[in-house]
Amino acid sequence: MSPCLPVRLHSTPPSGKPMRGFTLIEVMIVVAIIGALAAIAMPMYNDYVIKSRVNEAVAGLSDLRVKMEQFFQDNRTYTGACVAGTVTELPANTKFFDFACSNLAATTYTITATGKSSMTGFVYTVNQANTRASTVTGVGGWSGSTTCWVTNKGGAC
Repeated sequence: MSPCLPVRLHSTPPSGKPMRGFTLIEVMIVVAIIGALAAIAMPMYNDYVIKSRVNEAVAGLSDLRVKMEQFFQDNRTYTGACVAGTVTELPANTKFFDFACSNLAATTYTITATGKSSMTGFVYTVNQANTRASTVTGVGGWSGSTTCWVTNKGGAC
């Protein structure tokens, strides 16, 4: 008969020091938790980034609208506005939007902010009657409006 050997629950290497570290299952659980958090957080973060960039267009259009009315008060026409050297000079070197004037006449104008780089697909407009409009194409969850500037995902103004 063979002698019974004692069963050890914790093995100790020959050096006599206990083994340290994480098991593969523990590491996999941590990776899964981080992955789940990232899957929830990244889309929300991207929406907040887009919202903050939309403010560049909204602020620029609001500022230009006030300047257009100032130009009209001084000249009794919108003709000749939106050029360098006037109070209505278009903002230059904006990071996410290009601004343009169109439909300039004695009593009408339209100012447009068109998205560029990561904001491609966003177009905001305002005219002499303060009619605001938004067109959003190709951006998931964002939609446009013919009556306001959309500043939130889902079409909220």
